[in-house]
Amino acid sequence: MKVIICGAGQVGWQIARHLSGEKNDVTVVDNNPELVHRATDTLDVQGIAGHASYPDILERAGAPDADMIIAATHSDEVNMVTCQVAHSVFSVPRKIARLRAQSYLDAIVADLYRREHLPIDVVISPEREVADAALRRLSAPSAFDTESFLDGRAQLMGVALDDDCPVLNTPLRQLTDLFSTLRAIVVGVRRKGTLFAPEPGDQLFAGDQVYVVSVAEDVERTLEIFGKSTKRQERVVILGGGNVGLAVAQALESRTDRIRAKVVELNRDVAEVAADALERTVVLHGDGMSNDILKEAGVNRADAILAVTDDDKVNLLASVRAKAAGCPMSICLINDPSLASLMGPLDVDAYINPRTTTVSSILRHIRHGRVRGVYSIGDAEAEVIEAQVLSTSPIAGQKVRDIPFPEGVLIGAVQKGDKVVKPTGSLRIDEGDVIVLFAMSPDVPEVERLLQVTIDFF
Repeated sequence: MKVIICGAGQVGWQIARHLSGEKNDVTVVDNNPELVHRATDTLDVQGIAGHASYPDILERAGAPDADMIIAATHSDEVNMVTCQVAHSVFSVPRKIARLRAQSYLDAIVADLYRREHLPIDVVISPEREVADAALRRLSAPSAFDTESFLDGRAQLMGVALDDDCPVLNTPLRQLTDLFSTLRAIVVGVRRKGTLFAPEPGDQLFAGDQVYVVSVAEDVERTLEIFGKSTKRQERVVILGGGNVGLAVAQALESRTDRIRAKVVELNRDVAEVAADALERTVVLHGDGMSNDILKEAGVNRADAILAVTDDDKVNLLASVRAKAAGCPMSICLINDPSLASLMGPLDVDAYINPRTTTVSSILRHIRHGRVRGVYSIGDAEAEVIEAQVLSTSPIAGQKVRDIPFPEGVLIGAVQKGDKVVKPTGSLRIDEGDVIVLFAMSPDVPEVERLLQVTIDFF
C-alpha cells in the first residue's frame, strides 16, 4: 500500500513508523526540512520538504498512484485543502484528516465531509479522542492505563500491584484455577522497568505493573481480585475548561449515574464559554495551581481530579497539590512523553498522551477489516492488536495451545460471533473470529505473518 503522510510531527512520525514497519511504501511530507530528515534518517520512508497542500508537492510525493493520504499537519485548514487536492487532482481513494477546531466537528457541518463537498473519508479529532480516553480512565479509576477493544466488549487495563494485593506470589496458572469463571488474562508484566509477556508459572510481586485483558462485564471483579477499589466516582474536579475538559464535563452530565463535576479554568473567556455550554456543572474562573481555588472546587472531597490544561507542568503540579489535599485519584494530560517517568515519584495515578490516542485512532481507521485496532504500550515496547482471523491464516482451525506464537505473544480475548470468550488452551480459533493479543514489539512481524495481514487484504 502506498501512503502519503502529511505532517512529520510526533503523530505523523509514529504513523509512519507503524506503516513502514509493515513494509508499506510511505512518503512523509512536511514544510520543516529537519522533521523530514528525522523521519528519513530513522525510518524506512521517503521524505519531501514542502507545503502538503501544494499540488506540485503532492505530485512529487507520489499522489498520482497513492492508495491513501493522511493529513496530520498542525493546521486544520491545510489538512482539509490537502484532502481536497488529493481527491480533485489525483483521485487518491482514501483520505484521513486530523481536525482540532470544534467548529469543524459540530453535527451541523457533518455533511460537509462528503465526496461532493469536502472529500474526507475519516475525520480524527485529537480533543475528542483524549476526552474519550479520560472517560475510560474515570470508569476504571484504579487502573493507570485503559483501552477498549471488540467494540467495548473487552478492556485492557494497566494495574499497579501494591503490598496488600491478595494474589501476590501466586503462579498465574493457579489464578486460572482459583477464578475459573473469571474472563480475564494477564498478558503483560512490567517488573523493575522491564516489560515482558508472562509464562503460566510466573508469579506476581508487589511493585509489578500488570496489563490485563478482561471481558467488560468482569472488569470490576478483575480489579477486586488485584486488590483495587471499584468505588464509583461521584465527584470529579476538571482542571481546564477547553475542548477536552468541556467534552468530558458534557459527557458526565449526560450520564445516568449523575457524576457531579466542577471545572476550573484560568482564561475568563474560555470559562464563560464552558459555563454557557454546561447545564449542571459549576465552572470556576481561577488558577488551578492555587490552593484557594482547589479548595473552593472541593478537591479535598472529590473522588478524582482530571487535569487537562494545555500545560503539562501545570497538570502535574496541580495533581500533586490535589493529592496532598486529600483527593485519592489524579489523572493528567501529558503531551511530553518524557514526563511520564515522573508519575511514580509525584504519585500521579494515570496519564493520557494525546499523541498516542490520536495515533491509535488513525491506525484503527487505516486498517480495513482484518487488523481493527492497535494500541501501543509504553515507549513502543509492545502492542495490543485486535484482528480478524482470515481463512488463509495459519492459525485458523488450530487450538490456542497449538499455535506457534513467539514467547512474547499472548491472546487476551476471543470474539466468536456476538460472544466474547476467555482464551483457554483447548479453545479453537476459527475463520472470522476476532482476537485481541499482546505482542512485544520484536514479535509483531511474526504475528502479522501468522495473521496473514498482507496488502492483499487491505
